Amino acid sequence: MKQFIIMSLLVVFVTATGFNFIQTKPWPVPDKAAKTANPLKADAATIAAGKSLWSVHCASCHGKMGLGDGSKAAQLKTQPDDFSKAAFQNQSDGSLFYKVVEGRDDMPAYKKKIPDTDDIWSLVIYMRTMKK
Repeated sequence: MKQFIIMSLLVVFVTATGFNFIQTKPWPVPDKAAKTANPLKADAATIAAGKSLWSVHCASCHGKMGLGDGSKAAQLKTQPDDFSKAAFQNQSDGSLFYKVVEGRDDMPAYKKKIPDTDDIWSLVIYMRTMKK
């Protein structure tokens, strides 16, 4: 009986948390995309543009500061990355661009929602401001 109660509690916990404790699976990016350089320079205008887009499209899941703590994060099957960590910041701009454009699982593809590639590059520049 005790084992049944423990297993039942585990099932309830796993279901209630939406499996957020499961480690994120690797997200491979094609070499060509990973090696693509950001054509924009990081300056006040591109950072402001990226921040504006972040507020509209990203903050609800990834959080205001990119910590993966947005208001919708708990509803996702996988926990959004903490963008302030080195593992995220060490990715190339091309990799981040690719992931925003193509999406995967809970992360929607933004190629139609943000069709201007310069806007996505500005978003990548803004993501770089989130490092510790």
